[in-house]
Amino acid sequence: MRVTTEFFAAALTRRIFADGGFAAVERKGAPEAGALFLKERHRDGSVTLYGPAPQAVFEAGEAGDRRFEKRLSGAGPEDVDALVARELRFDPDLWLIEAETDDLTRYIAVDEGE
Repeated sequence: MRVTTEFFAAALTRRIFADGGFAAVERKGAPEAGALFLKERHRDGSVTLYGPAPQAVFEAGEAGDRRFEKRLSGAGPEDVDALVARELRFDPDLWLIEAETDDLTRYIAVDEGE
């Protein structure tokens, strides 16, 4: 069974804080099943954006897991904002969390592709 986006977002932000990082919910979407995007801010000011991985990357039995894919890497904040704005036109129920941590991939499953 998959937990709600609201629950997942709360748990993720708490885990990051517990490890000495910072995380904030920048935008709340649908509590039950809104798509979740994660903005990882780096010390040099660049940003990496993670979004939901396509369903095709899930194997049998993983339906309840949340997996992410890197959408932008080392981008400027304006590029990330533009991509999020496009996603919002497609899905107004999306969530956006911004995090400042050494390695966001410690907390999420990321599909690295083929």
